[in-house]
Amino acid sequence: MIAFNASTLILLAKGGLLELFLENIGQAAFIPKEVERECCEGQQSLDALLIRKAIDEKRITVVAARNRKWYGRILRDFPLGKGEAEAIALAVAEKAALLGIDDRQGINACKLLGIPFTTAIGILIRMREKGLLGSGEARSRLEALAKYGRYSAVILKEARRRLEEMI
Repeated sequence: MIAFNASTLILLAKGGLLELFLENIGQAAFIPKEVERECCEGQQSLDALLIRKAIDEKRITVVAARNRKWYGRILRDFPLGKGEAEAIALAVAEKAALLGIDDRQGINACKLLGIPFTTAIGILIRMREKGLLGSGEARSRLEALAKYGRYSAVILKEARRRLEEMI
């Protein structure tokens, strides 16, 4: 099972990667209710519609946060929003194999709590490694992620380097 925070889902949708990723994930994708709300509620943007479609088609499962204690602890211990805290609590409660999260504070919380995580860029690189994307398409998708994400120049440079090594 892979759990997601809103930022990663939105970036995958905006970067044109969500559909291909969900088709090839090989395991269930889950999000908490708050992440669904953050991604879709009152939104008519293309990324929101793509995420809503994936939920409606049951390719992404929305679950209620079961462990409110973890949720409260995470909110108390880390400077996170509700969606990030629910996604981390879900990952812990369900023993997720991976948490997709692009929020810096959320990533720091994952590191401290020992939760395996990835980012939209990490997913892009893995898709390229698996041969799901060609070299040019991977570079194009990275530029879309750079446009919509809040990635540092160092992270983008490293991603470009890794993609170039795969040619």
